[in-house]
Amino acid sequence: MDRIRIVGGNELAGSIPISGAKNAALPLMIASLLTDDTLTLENVPHLADVEQLIRILGNHGVDYSVNGRREKQQEGYSRTINFSARNIVDTTAPYELVSKMRASFWVIGPLLARMGEAKVSLPGGCAIGTRPVDLFLEGLQALDAELDVDNGYVVAKTKNGRLHGNRHVFPKVSVGATHVLMMAASLAKGETVLENAAREPEIVNLAECLIAMGAKIHGAGTATITIEGVEALSGARVRVIPDRIETGTYAMAVAMTGGDVVLEGARPDLLQSVLDVIAETGAEITATNAGIRVKRNGSGIAPVDVTTAPFPAFPTDLQAQFMGLMTMAKGKSRITETIFENRFMHVQELARLGAHITLSGQTAIVDGVAKLKGAPVMATDLRASVSLVIAGLAAEGETTVNRVYHLDRGFERLEEKLSGCGAVIERISG
Repeated sequence: MDRIRIVGGNELAGSIPISGAKNAALPLMIASLLTDDTLTLENVPHLADVEQLIRILGNHGVDYSVNGRREKQQEGYSRTINFSARNIVDTTAPYELVSKMRASFWVIGPLLARMGEAKVSLPGGCAIGTRPVDLFLEGLQALDAELDVDNGYVVAKTKNGRLHGNRHVFPKVSVGATHVLMMAASLAKGETVLENAAREPEIVNLAECLIAMGAKIHGAGTATITIEGVEALSGARVRVIPDRIETGTYAMAVAMTGGDVVLEGARPDLLQSVLDVIAETGAEITATNAGIRVKRNGSGIAPVDVTTAPFPAFPTDLQAQFMGLMTMAKGKSRITETIFENRFMHVQELARLGAHITLSGQTAIVDGVAKLKGAPVMATDLRASVSLVIAGLAAEGETTVNRVYHLDRGFERLEEKLSGCGAVIERISG
């Protein structure tokens, strides 16, 4: 099993290209099920989750082709991919595929809307919380879907072959459920109004895609989204937005180690609350024509309190990375997690590097230390794994991060991007 070896202590300097957003690419890929024309997606990141979803879509009959530049030195970076769901051969998403990636459950929306039926496995548990699918099912029922749960599968059917528009209020904000309902409502009969909808940039990216395909959607990016269903959707060409989580991660790495790095292609509007917090820690954040410049001189890291919340507030997907940064702050910081109930598993691994962190319910109190020391650590999930990398970049000596398959799910060639800026980091196979 691969692992990543880091020798800490180097400042970062140079530039890092920001890849397409995983959390935008996945729903955009799933949207290909809504049409029998070709959907072309630009800036698709080369990630384990993307490759897994390609396999899952293939199970339904979706063909794909890659036509982006594949020069040797760039092989594996973001690509342009064509998806064609002309012939859907199977409306069942089996457990052995869905269990490997929760987002694959989202196929239930477009399959039901286009084919009138879907049988999708319940995704099961998750390391960072239960993430129940109730919000998805309640929303689909509001669109007049008939649902049954049988032997671990959600069996869904439409009445008279089509979903019907309705007003639906999400009991809590859910990015996944908003994605699914927006896709399903695009082919429903009549108007659908989604209240308390998620406002994340990835929602807006999907709405832009659906509109380019012929959907009638208003209000994406606000708490109320209105969709007027159409008979059919066509193909389109859409670009995946830059990854705001990757952007924030590398910005925190620079704030942790010191240095001066341009995050190429990054968009400040996608994570302004995060940039504001990083600036409070003492880093200099500047928007440029190339992206975002992050700079920190030799001054210490200031402690900052954060609470995760839906967009536009501080995202849960950057909570672990920020905790890594706060381990060397000059003072105490409080980090409160409000989205997932079990997202502090990285605390014990950061403690192995010398971090002082105590937990009180859903709040972590981080008492910054003057130095961290390298040690072997274990990644527990995608975002937790990269928090260990951030800490390792500043720790004295050698840090080895095990279970890096978590990293490969969401960070495109992380070790190459960091080593290109002066970090001593390498992947060790086997």
